[in-house]
Amino acid sequence: MAATMRGGSVALAIILLCFTCSNNVFLLPSSSASSSPTDDFLRCLSGKIPAEQVFTQSSSGFMAELTSSVQNPRFVTNATVRPACIVAASDASHVQAAVRCGRRSGVRLRVRSGGHDYEGLSYRAVRAETFAVLDLAGLRAVRVRAGDATAWVDSGATLGELYYAVGTANPGFAFPGGACSTVGVGGYLSGGGIGLMMRKFGIGADNVLDAMIVNADGELLDRGRMGEDLFWAIRGGGGESFGVVVSWRLKLSMVPPTVAVFTIAKTAGGGGGGDAAALLAKWETLILQPFLPDLTIRIVLQGRTALFQCLYLGGGGCARLAATMRAYFPELGMTASDCHDLTWLRAMAFISLGAADAAPEGMLRRTNNLGTYVKSKSDYVRRPMGAAAWSALFADHLASNDAGVLILEPHGGVVGAVVPDHATPYPHRAGVLYNIQYGVFWWGDAEGESEAAARRWLDALYVAMEAAVSGNPREAFVNYRDLDIGENAVVGGVTEYESGRRWGERYFMGNFRRLAAVKGRVDPGDYFRNEQSIPPLLQPY
Repeated sequence: MAATMRGGSVALAIILLCFTCSNNVFLLPSSSASSSPTDDFLRCLSGKIPAEQVFTQSSSGFMAELTSSVQNPRFVTNATVRPACIVAASDASHVQAAVRCGRRSGVRLRVRSGGHDYEGLSYRAVRAETFAVLDLAGLRAVRVRAGDATAWVDSGATLGELYYAVGTANPGFAFPGGACSTVGVGGYLSGGGIGLMMRKFGIGADNVLDAMIVNADGELLDRGRMGEDLFWAIRGGGGESFGVVVSWRLKLSMVPPTVAVFTIAKTAGGGGGGDAAALLAKWETLILQPFLPDLTIRIVLQGRTALFQCLYLGGGGCARLAATMRAYFPELGMTASDCHDLTWLRAMAFISLGAADAAPEGMLRRTNNLGTYVKSKSDYVRRPMGAAAWSALFADHLASNDAGVLILEPHGGVVGAVVPDHATPYPHRAGVLYNIQYGVFWWGDAEGESEAAARRWLDALYVAMEAAVSGNPREAFVNYRDLDIGENAVVGGVTEYESGRRWGERYFMGNFRRLAAVKGRVDPGDYFRNEQSIPPLLQPY
């Protein structure tokens, strides 16, 4: 039985005028010596892409299309640089046409799948330039058959759509994705993809078997034609550097008919053995256990509260999980009433939507966020912080700001002990205990005193954490993109390698130079470029 997902719309979740058009149908400018690159681009697209799928800034549907998947309103203000136009692709041939026309006319493409781009670089630019957005939300098919341990999924599908298709058409199989159902598959896999199942099955990129990519020449290539170096690079080397991946062939993994989940909240300073700081310290030692891949507990810290979120894949459901918790983490005090026996699909809905009775169909809703501003950063921890450090973190930072959040994603298991650091571009494996995502929220205006206060809090916390996290380099996660750690410099029309290395080695460590060498071979002219794209290394690797 085949299932195909094409429809459906909790994120921690721009000014160049084209020309007159209306009702989302663009009018072609007459050819003249004074034609702009945008005019030439649109003229080239005519007949290759339906007119109603191309939006210029004066189109009635331009802002709705631009904001359709935006998760951070910081990047849709009048002060940010908007695309000259948006191409809403619904077929691989549309992607090919956009790349070929863009190359010919001198209009660069920024590629968006789900919109959870932490710095908005898939749909805005930091400095003024002429570019178009290639929106892949219309490329969202999921092709999966009962009993088949593989699936093809388009880049514009969300993780929720992928989970729903796999869980309904192929019960007993799962894909190790992230906790947020509205994240686009393309962005998730392009950055490696971490989540609650990686201790058991590896990161998302470890489970990619094949892909279809449109390269800088507009050619559509599978794994065999693109070559192993490029196939290696796209599985975690960051989006928008090497081409446009339109679809991915994924390895699915078998899971028990019933998995177990729980969410338990604890408070810093809580008595009776329930102090959140002491529990965090015990949790750190739990990750150090040589092999507990079936048990994953991520933690969300906000104010004085620590929320322990568990997914257990070991079989036997809550009864087996309770025994495991008594053996390894009795201090958390898990009881039978905390735990829920669910199918894997319903477990992902529980994690994503926050309720044990959440219907999986809720993960099919595509949402945006235009009301809450957010800034994020990231770190990796390689040695336990200990109870005293966690107590200080609550007292000195978290307790003073309920709009600040830390999310701790445990590594170890398969991702840290089995798969080597160089297997994919994602290098944060051996020796990593957990990743930290820092977030701070504010309301009102994108810039102003609320924004300044939020940034001061986040920056002070980030400085305070320096001694506790990795160093030389201080590692960061590319899917939590952060322009504070560096931006590219363009020299002679090409991104300068050293400017990229300053931020790139924090995301990719020893894999960065290989990524740059691949970029130099497949896109030496640096067509696919943004403020944190991989620079082309043109000398021998």
